[in-house]
Amino acid sequence: MSEDGFQQMSFVNGICTTKGGQHVSYIVDQITAKLVGVLKKKNKGEAVKPNYIKNHMFVYVSALIDNPAFDSQTKETLTTRANSFGSTFNLSDKFLKQLEKSGLVEKILLAATQGGSSGKRSRLTGIPKLDDANHAGTAKSKDCTLILTEGDSAKTVAVGGLAVVGRDYYGVFPLRGKMLNVREASHSQILKNEEIQNVVKILGLKYGQKYESTKGLRYGHLMIMADQDHDGSHIKGLVINLIHHFWPSLLVVDGFLQEFITPIVKCTKGRTKEVFYTMPEYEAWRERTNQGRGWIIKFYKGLGTSTDAETKEYLSDLQTHQIRFTYDGDGDADVIDMAFSKKRVEDRKDWLRGYEPGTYVDYDVDEMGYPEYAYRAGFVNKELILFSMADNIRSIPSVRFKPSQRKVLFCCFKRNLRAELKVAQLAGYVSEHSAYHHGEASLQGCIVNMAQDFVGSNNIHLLPPIGQFGSRLMGGKDAASARYIFTNLEQLTRLIYHPLDNDCLKYLSEDGQSIEPEWYIPIIPMVLVNGSDGIGTGWSPNYNPLDIIKGLRQMINGEEIAPLTPWYREFTGHIVEKANSRGTDTGNYIVQGLYEVTDDSTLVVSELPVKSWTQTYKQFLEGLLDAGTIKDFKENHTDVKVLFTITMEQKALSDVTKAPGGIVKKFKLESSLSTSNMHLFDAAGHIKKYENPKEIMAEFYGIRLEYYGRRKKAMLQKLQDQIKLLSNKARFVLAVVEGKLVVNNRKKQELLEELMAEGYDQIVPKTKKKPDNEDSNESEDEEPNVADASRGGGATSTRNSLMQRIL
Repeated sequence: MSEDGFQQMSFVNGICTTKGGQHVSYIVDQITAKLVGVLKKKNKGEAVKPNYIKNHMFVYVSALIDNPAFDSQTKETLTTRANSFGSTFNLSDKFLKQLEKSGLVEKILLAATQGGSSGKRSRLTGIPKLDDANHAGTAKSKDCTLILTEGDSAKTVAVGGLAVVGRDYYGVFPLRGKMLNVREASHSQILKNEEIQNVVKILGLKYGQKYESTKGLRYGHLMIMADQDHDGSHIKGLVINLIHHFWPSLLVVDGFLQEFITPIVKCTKGRTKEVFYTMPEYEAWRERTNQGRGWIIKFYKGLGTSTDAETKEYLSDLQTHQIRFTYDGDGDADVIDMAFSKKRVEDRKDWLRGYEPGTYVDYDVDEMGYPEYAYRAGFVNKELILFSMADNIRSIPSVRFKPSQRKVLFCCFKRNLRAELKVAQLAGYVSEHSAYHHGEASLQGCIVNMAQDFVGSNNIHLLPPIGQFGSRLMGGKDAASARYIFTNLEQLTRLIYHPLDNDCLKYLSEDGQSIEPEWYIPIIPMVLVNGSDGIGTGWSPNYNPLDIIKGLRQMINGEEIAPLTPWYREFTGHIVEKANSRGTDTGNYIVQGLYEVTDDSTLVVSELPVKSWTQTYKQFLEGLLDAGTIKDFKENHTDVKVLFTITMEQKALSDVTKAPGGIVKKFKLESSLSTSNMHLFDAAGHIKKYENPKEIMAEFYGIRLEYYGRRKKAMLQKLQDQIKLLSNKARFVLAVVEGKLVVNNRKKQELLEELMAEGYDQIVPKTKKKPDNEDSNESEDEEPNVADASRGGGATSTRNSLMQRIL
């Protein structure tokens, strides 16, 4: 490799050709032709010019040429053309592969990115929103810390806190959101990314340089100040990824990379204070303290929630809030690469399968110094994994529901949504009452999807589509605006999700608000009824609800489940399983549309494969029309039925019919689907691969059977409590009538003591549940509340409560 442009040393028949010539070009052209393809692949499809590659090469060539010709008597340059060499020579694949691994490719890519490097400068201008440290870029720069914040509001928080630590050694720069994943970006993307280039300039970094210390940088420390939520963890990870990808040696430098942590929850009770930096840690504490009853609890949605006084408090106690990342060699390098490299998909799947719910980082502070945080053992495996799991939970369905669908159903049940309501209004209601933290447009899309009923959507829609919710013409993309369409609860929905299961469900809590249950338990596995479509997990097909019910009854009777074949309501085509040589189930199916050749030049298509939409198919036919494959086509379909009449030349239609695959292949009337690679969250919250729908049925069967037992137990308990209550009332009335119990002119406490002494049954109160039709701000469970903790008249309240338990 050359550091100073293209260089060569070459010989022809033992004569030194100091200026090279055709023999050198012959070899160099072969190398650059190979590396152009390699670099394009590594550079995300963006080509690198051959001359740019050549400028980084140092080649040695020794050649034997028949009757060589030179440009002069000094024989410095060979002029003989390659076709006159007398022989040919091609570089071997082994040599070219070794060249790929030599580091030349990485050096060329690094050099292409070099334009953003700036080096150490004492004064920077032209970077908006940068509050530079006064000593940055000076002899004292090694003691300076650059704080990268999550957005402008967080920057304001950080700047406010600088009143404590001063501006001489601390600079602040806001990130605009999530940084580019440089590991998967081309060099031009990186060069054009203003945010990354600004960070490079502010720190004074140089691409390709190996740092053993921070002596040549404008800042000696880089501190990430992001929210303590999952997205904040992702932002930290992307910054770490940037440094590791281009300057891995900086991760070894002690104290260079740091993070600043702030509380996500604060709990106070009198003078006692509990502070939590992760939600799983808070949830574990909440379980140990009777759901935090009696505590005043404040949730911090982001850095912007903190007051100026709190920020100053944090910065005055750096030993608690400043966390230093520590590098543990190849193990740390591997997990960082695994988390952000597209090539490591399978490794990430294994990583996520090993996740245990309740995992969190323990930020215990070492009294002898600042807390440290290893990349592998701490950040990636205990913090970044929470972001990945949260992201997967949003996008990968479970054996039950995706969270957004569960939130919609919860709020519909809570509101007892019988009257028609605009989708936009329902989305707002769901956002408010279920602590939904994402855009309402996404929530509106979820509601629309749950109500769609065209071919290829839901076999059972849980919400009715009142208005234009989309059709098979455009696969639902033709739905009207959420402001103009209505929905409510489908009557069938409450039969599938029976209210008698409510007492058996575990309701979640977020931001101090009781929200939807951890899961709903339908009477049939709805993930099979309506299928699922998760990011990165593929498409799981729909099945006939009647076949599913039949299979569950077979399981109840101890029989083998009959094979389940994908099924879509109102689909008139064919779904057949692909055969194999062993005659066993393959789990792979062919989905066929319908066509008919009505005469020698006419083809009528009356059904398309599932999820092949009418408008898309029309565009496909227009392409065939432009290419001259067909003469014309007419459309006679509706939003429900497909009907294309296609005319062709007689010979063209005959040739297509005789060709391999025939009309089905030429006109794309066949697709395939698999039932052997379905990834869902299982009952334990782990991502699991299901080989076939029977495995999903078996898991559902076990869960549903368990919850039928719980339902029965809850119903019996209610009946027993009712018997106790009615018996107490009858006994009480009889005692008063017979004069055995005097109630007039007696204090309630005295009467209560007598009832308890007489052995009246007390009914243990159940966790407070809200009826489905109760539309109020009361939580599903009793939550800690400031008013509850300080309300007067405690003795009276207790007496009333005890009396209610008895009568």
